[in-house]
Amino acid sequence: MNMPNDPVMLLSYINTMLRDNYSSLDELSSSMGVDAEEISSRLEAIGYSYDAQQNRFI
Repeated sequence: MNMPNDPVMLLSYINTMLRDNYSSLDELSSSMGVDAEEISSRLEAIGYSYDAQQNRFI
């Protein structure tokens, strides 16, 4: 799965996917065949972390 390389675009993309299609980051990563830790690491680099209760990066 090609995901945006730009971290801000990635943030928007992932949060939209979580909101519209997946109940958790683990479900998204499993379904899309991507590494949840890699996504988290890339977004943590710009100051965002995953909030499981809200199911989004904040």
